[in-house]
Amino acid sequence: MKLRIHRTILAALVLLLIETAVLPWLVPTAMSGRIVPHFPFLVTLFVAATAGRHIAFFFGLGFGLLQDVIFYGHLIGAYAFGMALTGYLAGLAVGRLRPSAGLYVVLAAFGGFMLDSIVYAIYRLFQVTTASYLFAIGWQILPTTAVQAALAALLYFPFRRLLTRPAPAASQGSDERSSAD
Repeated sequence: MKLRIHRTILAALVLLLIETAVLPWLVPTAMSGRIVPHFPFLVTLFVAATAGRHIAFFFGLGFGLLQDVIFYGHLIGAYAFGMALTGYLAGLAVGRLRPSAGLYVVLAAFGGFMLDSIVYAIYRLFQVTTASYLFAIGWQILPTTAVQAALAALLYFPFRRLLTRPAPAASQGSDERSSAD
């Protein structure tokens, strides 16, 4: 599979708009501070699984910075660093494995946990938050990770269909051509 990068960027921008404009209306008010799925991060993980770690690093860096500017203006760079590092490590972990739905869901679960933990660590380092890590895990990280894994399961096949093109078929061996004569 070969990634269609222009479609991927456009899809991430559309998903960012949905995350910004539609998602706050869909999440119940009691869970609004707890469930914070990151749609461009799911696209970053898809890029890591299909296109490799270097493209995922820059993709995560760009969309992480965009999320920092839009949502979290009090500390620029936390999501950019977290998404870039997680995208790179996800691409490194996948390596030469064949992308599949199960692999993508596992990447989304571990990657989502890692992203939120990195952001928490940066916020704690710069004293933006005073909550303990165990509280953050129970209050926001685990619910967000569960929702992101479920969304990854729902979005894998549409992502694969819209954002990739099949690799050209391998040429037939010379043995098969000579036997056809």
